[in-house]
Amino acid sequence: MSRRSGTLFFSVDGTQYEVVGNWTYNLGAEKREALVGHDAVHGYKATPQAPYFEGEVRDRGDLALKTLLELDGVTATLELANGKAIVLRDAWYAADGNVGTEEANVQVRLEGLSAEEIR
Repeated sequence: MSRRSGTLFFSVDGTQYEVVGNWTYNLGAEKREALVGHDAVHGYKATPQAPYFEGEVRDRGDLALKTLLELDGVTATLELANGKAIVLRDAWYAADGNVGTEEANVQVRLEGLSAEEIR
């Protein structure tokens, strides 16, 4: 058996953040939805999706929240325990900027123009 999950690293333009909890990502493949008529399925429509990374980071004392909220045109990387690395390019901060004080968690959602698995 090989390792599937566990350790996760998240960085933006080379700056690594302390990650918390579960993260999700989407490579931005087109979304396909059925076109259903009264007589049959007629096919599907395809619409673009924005690739994204979403999760939480720890609010350290040296983390400038304003800098995080103003991210734009950055390259972000997720490195997964299973050996995959996902790169999000030309990305911007797209969350509300919520911070939870009990666990010092900062909501992060970066959306970008392209994403790919590089390993």
